[in-house]
Amino acid sequence: MSTEAVDHGTQQGGGLPPRGTPIIEVQDLGKSYGSVLALSEVTTKVNAGEVTCVLGDNGAGKSTFIKILAGAHEHSSGKFVVDGVSRQFASPRAALNLGIATVYQDLAVVPLMPVWRNFFLGSELTKGKGPVRRLDVMSMKRITKEELAAMGIDLRDVDQPIGTLSGGERQCVAIARAVYFGARVLILDEPTAALGVRQSGVVLKYIAKARDRGLGVIFITHNPHHAYPVGDSFMLLRRGKSLGSFAKADLSLDELVRMMAGGAELESLSDELARDMPESDLAQLMKTDVAETHRGGSTTERSETPGAKHDS
Repeated sequence: MSTEAVDHGTQQGGGLPPRGTPIIEVQDLGKSYGSVLALSEVTTKVNAGEVTCVLGDNGAGKSTFIKILAGAHEHSSGKFVVDGVSRQFASPRAALNLGIATVYQDLAVVPLMPVWRNFFLGSELTKGKGPVRRLDVMSMKRITKEELAAMGIDLRDVDQPIGTLSGGERQCVAIARAVYFGARVLILDEPTAALGVRQSGVVLKYIAKARDRGLGVIFITHNPHHAYPVGDSFMLLRRGKSLGSFAKADLSLDELVRMMAGGAELESLSDELARDMPESDLAQLMKTDVAETHRGGSTTERSETPGAKHDS
């Protein structure tokens, strides 16, 4: 194995802290563009080994929030703390150096290139020196296959163009790539937005796998039925302001849907997952959650913002 292959896996961040340890904490975070206030009074935290779901409809401020965390934009007010130190990122590279990786909806892949080339795109391994320096193709293929297998992704051939994979599989390759290159916090920008029911289930499974490996995951979505099965905490945005942060134990799926004030296809997702993936843990979990929601919703009426937690 080349020395560079080893270094790539550990080059960023300071390693994964114990589960439940806050990696990112934001308090009263805000962003303005001139006189336009895009985000204000946002307070939440991201713990190692947990999924923090950020929910909101279009225009709620989700994109602005992840751009601040990813280092694309600087925040205008409030505190942004990483590993206990107040930060003001000047570029995405500053975020990456601390192990904060973002997987955007477009995935930044080249459809006609093989899976292994996309896995190492921009960070290719080489061997040799000077005029005989060349790509270490064998190492990159082997590492790609190993890392995908570690995430539970079994590809027949990493030489196949990534464009031949399904949307869900491409999302999973992007997640595995971020994990390999040292991500401690993984920000996923609407990964299930353009996917069907089955592929959405595949992506949710790999989000859970990333969490189980000890990463802090920020799952951006507007669909509460995608967020609830894998989420450990939920932060809701509406028109640039936070409605609060909620632990899963304090918030039922029914309440989450009601607070979102929007979602519609909702209960059918559980039925479709149960039909298409009857033996999967995800399908069983969603079936249980929906059943509990109906039982709880018919007997108990909680307040509109139950169990809200505001870190201060």
